[in-house]
Amino acid sequence: MRLTVILSLFVATTFAVPIRAFAQAPVESDHSLGRQVALELCSSCHRTTAEQPRTRQDIPTLTAIANLPSTTALSLRVFLRSNHKGMPNLIVSEADTEELIEYILSLKRQ
Repeated sequence: MRLTVILSLFVATTFAVPIRAFAQAPVESDHSLGRQVALELCSSCHRTTAEQPRTRQDIPTLTAIANLPSTTALSLRVFLRSNHKGMPNLIVSEADTEELIEYILSLKRQ
């Protein structure tokens, strides 16, 4: 009886880990959180969606920024953490920064 219980627990834990890991696998993102962050923080100056009218001609759209050859996750992270002349001093949480970067990179070649 004791061996049966031990074997049952072993089998249950062996198969439970992959099932739980599979259930928590990341779903392909639609970038909606990053889009929301962009709308809240960036849209007063930058055109953040195709539907949004352009505010000023001298300020690049997020799509234009995404399509720069130098735009990478690292370059965006550094840029968002630095002060820039003419830009408001934004304080963006780490989670929002990651979502925003993911959204901007999703705009490449659009």
